[in-house]
Amino acid sequence: MITGELILILIGLSVIACLYSSVGHGGASGYLAILSLTSYGLSDSSWLKQHVWFLNLIVAALAFYHYYKAGYYSKKLSVPFILGSVPFAFIGGYLVIDGKLYDSLLSLVLIFAAYKLFMISEHDDRVELKPLEMKVALPIGGGIGLLSGIVGVGGGIFLSPLILLKKWGSPKTVATTSALFIWVNSLAGIIGHGVSGQLNLDFKILGLFVFSVLIGGFCGSKYGASIAKQNHITKLLVIVLVIAAMKRVIEIL
Repeated sequence: MITGELILILIGLSVIACLYSSVGHGGASGYLAILSLTSYGLSDSSWLKQHVWFLNLIVAALAFYHYYKAGYYSKKLSVPFILGSVPFAFIGGYLVIDGKLYDSLLSLVLIFAAYKLFMISEHDDRVELKPLEMKVALPIGGGIGLLSGIVGVGGGIFLSPLILLKKWGSPKTVATTSALFIWVNSLAGIIGHGVSGQLNLDFKILGLFVFSVLIGGFCGSKYGASIAKQNHITKLLVIVLVIAAMKRVIEIL
């Protein structure tokens, strides 16, 4: 049955997908924020995580497609982080963990990252980017993958600001890397959930959710890859980080 609450949820999911996909993200933090403020917030955290991961797969795939098509994919930047993250995202998805302290710390981290990005001057394509070493990327990917699996996100919310702050890639290249990183981590989390016996997808409601994020994800990723300027992507990412942080603050309060 289509209720007023459900219509508002679908609109909210579409808007979140549009905003997040514009910076190469899947939108998990935003989806969790929307659902947590509705009757679905009463659902088991495991139920929320697996449905959000599924939406991540859809939106991150759209984002990667548009950014890849626009020529922003960098294998050297993407592969090291992915190799480190996948096994740990699986482990995080397998575990059953609940902790408000973690939500508090995560909020502080996201707000700090947003602040650091906000203070960065407009991106200059002439700035020389720093090389990324495998020995550095692997443990970073592993740590982010584990956090992603535990919390129920794809990890782009952690990876994007780090790469930008370390000057390992330009904003649109980072968006492409994040989209692929989020996709594989979300899949690993779902598989881990399934192996541990926690997977229980409601395909009836999931179908409506998918339809909603498809619209927003397509529009947002198309805009981010083809229209938005490099510095606009960084500013959008700041908004994304603040939204993710506020979601957890609301939960704690």
